[in-house]
Amino acid sequence: MESFDYVTVGAGSAGSVLANRLSEDPNISVCVLEAGPRDYNPFIHIPAGFIHTIKDPKINWMYETEPTEWTAGRAIQQPRGKTLGGSSSINGHIYTRGNRMDYDGWAQRGNRGWGYADVLPYFRRFEGRVGDGDDTFRGREGPLKVTDINWSHPLTEAFIAGAQSIGIPKAQDYNGAKQEGVTYSQRTIYKGRRMSTARAFLRPAMKRSNVCVISRAHATEILFEGKRATGIKYLKVGRNGKSCQVLADREVILSGGVINSPQLLQISGVGAPAHLKSIGVNVRHALPGVGENLRDHYAPRFTVRVKNIESINERTRGLKLLGEIARWGLTRKGILSLSPTLVYCFWRSNPDVETNDLQFTFTPASYKEGVQSELDDFPGMTIAVWQQRPEASGYVRAKSSDPFEKPAINPCYLENEYDRRVLLSGMKQARNLLRTDPLKPYFDYEIYPGDSVQSDADLMQVAKERGTTTFHPLGTCRMAPTSDPTAVVDDELRVHGLTGLRVVDASVMPMMPSANLNAPTIMIAEKAADMIRGRAAPEPVILKD
Repeated sequence: MESFDYVTVGAGSAGSVLANRLSEDPNISVCVLEAGPRDYNPFIHIPAGFIHTIKDPKINWMYETEPTEWTAGRAIQQPRGKTLGGSSSINGHIYTRGNRMDYDGWAQRGNRGWGYADVLPYFRRFEGRVGDGDDTFRGREGPLKVTDINWSHPLTEAFIAGAQSIGIPKAQDYNGAKQEGVTYSQRTIYKGRRMSTARAFLRPAMKRSNVCVISRAHATEILFEGKRATGIKYLKVGRNGKSCQVLADREVILSGGVINSPQLLQISGVGAPAHLKSIGVNVRHALPGVGENLRDHYAPRFTVRVKNIESINERTRGLKLLGEIARWGLTRKGILSLSPTLVYCFWRSNPDVETNDLQFTFTPASYKEGVQSELDDFPGMTIAVWQQRPEASGYVRAKSSDPFEKPAINPCYLENEYDRRVLLSGMKQARNLLRTDPLKPYFDYEIYPGDSVQSDADLMQVAKERGTTTFHPLGTCRMAPTSDPTAVVDDELRVHGLTGLRVVDASVMPMMPSANLNAPTIMIAEKAADMIRGRAAPEPVILKD
């Protein structure tokens, strides 16, 4: 049995940042437990390897949602990273912060210090922006490199021109003063390789003598003395796996993510009493919000067969693929250096909406059955659309006291009527975006869902039958005052009613930001590190209205 000042469960997007920032103080010792292996898998580091990482059970928890009426009885894949860097090691590389109103909304819900002016200094702290951007909003010296795509294609140029032709402006920098508009995506890829949080934060921290990272360590229980968390019991996974304990002299920090953090709390006796009793767990601390408030982005996709031009699909087979492999090996360029999404478009479901509430993605490629795992054999292009701030919320609930049994996961996709209305508008606009004049020379025919699908009812059926997650779950350990029945942590991320225990990951987000979640999660960890070390927060950024 060993002891450290801090024990962090999870070496993912948040855990990697915490390990780095806490260990900057040589008098602080940090232990990080990671259930998965080290990040040696080569597909992690090759950007196009995303297509493999999202289906590899060695580095992916391979979770699934519960089948529901609104997903046509389907269980939907919920990939979560299970290696150093966590989901930042298997995700689609996209870097999106969200917009000002998202974080101001967090603060307005009673979370002090989480308004946009408060969190912007943390975004700037960790960001190493390579490219254009207003330094009021962008960071230049941080360890996480954020780059622009250094590759273009006639289809992406035509898509952007087409969006502009129907009134959508060109976005100058969607991570800057204004998100709205269409442009190429920004990504966490640097010099042709994935920029995971393991690469940016954890690897440098592991060179310090006060950091201990234990991989293949599956946390099985939070240890308590009364209401104080004192350590973690874990199983060292392997041929001779054994149960071990590690103690925390100061704090236990859960950074296992939106699924694993609430499950670990629940099987340790922290959660809704009725649920805990139903799975045979003794109630240590009643906290009904644990596992509730799960939200996620849900996206249908439209695919089109293209003509008169080659898409990415054809470059992933035969001699052309060999050429791309050689190109990446020699220059770190070509299609293997790309993120799966090349163009982002932020727009509105109707003109009366105050700010954009839809997000579109475009790529000059298409996937079989519309799922991002295998490219089509013919030239194609794809657009996806999702509602940025869904109202529906669901849950993550342990099914038993067994830490190795996957929990029940239900984001309640499309169960809210307003969500369906916004998404329906987005689906119609997505179709229009594929039929603009600049894309006409390349538009052959719509593969899915096909021109026969026109009515609102038929489009909603398409959303039910083929919509998928965009891999952005959050909220299951919600940050909120105790007056909120779904609250789990306070605005310093301490678990309500307990001591020595915090949650620092995407599960604390109170509401969905208008963003992919990697950047906001890193920001949360940066801010949490200051709170844990007792350092004053940076001065809020004064912005003009």
